[in-house]
Amino acid sequence: MTGQEAPDPFRLAYVPGVTPTKWVRIWNERLPDIPLTLTMVTAAEAPGILRDRGADAALLRLPIDRTDLHAIPLYTETTVVVVPKDHVTTAADEISAADLDDEIVLQPLDDTLAWERHPGRPALERPATTRDAVELVAAGVGLLVVPQSLARLHHRRDLTYRPVTDAPESRVALSWPEAATTDLVEEFIGIVRGRTVNSWRGRPTPPQPKRERSEPEDRRRTSTGRRVRRGAGGPRNGRRGRPGRRS
Repeated sequence: MTGQEAPDPFRLAYVPGVTPTKWVRIWNERLPDIPLTLTMVTAAEAPGILRDRGADAALLRLPIDRTDLHAIPLYTETTVVVVPKDHVTTAADEISAADLDDEIVLQPLDDTLAWERHPGRPALERPATTRDAVELVAAGVGLLVVPQSLARLHHRRDLTYRPVTDAPESRVALSWPEAATTDLVEEFIGIVRGRTVNSWRGRPTPPQPKRERSEPEDRRRTSTGRRVRRGAGGPRNGRRGRPGRRS
């Protein structure tokens, strides 16, 4: 036992559908001594957890109230409609929102799509969660429009999905408190932005020791401080020169 305290972990929250696996792997490779903990939260909970310092950063869906929070958009998802496999919409590769006008389209309370006008006809009640809405689609109650990652997350064998070309898109972002932009937050920003370990904001490369240059043989000094020049003080190649002729 060394008696050293374990470092505090980097706490990352993420919403359903977001897959942080690749970034966590890179973190573990670059900072093996600092654990990264993951916590799944609902889309509605994510901003509050950051403000309450329940997490150091979060992967969430925009839009959010950015008061006191930074947010870096990372990527945009395709929006799809989840339908039974035998539904008429499966005959097309993609549809428009207008194609849903005669359908009951469920809108769960955790819906994050920024609709100006929700498509289709509303259900009598709004499901509490996207998971609940998917179950209702399977029961034949209605259809559901969600980001593609959520359709994959709640995949069922009896359901499929098609892209909705003119629906609002879901943007996934990295967010953290403005007053808590720590070195570890900067490290994670670099990872999600694809910076290499040697980039200017990544972990600095340790300085390499300077190699001492040895002086050429003809410029070395003797122990008395006198320079020794090549050929000085003795014959070259071990042979004596021939004496010059006398005139």
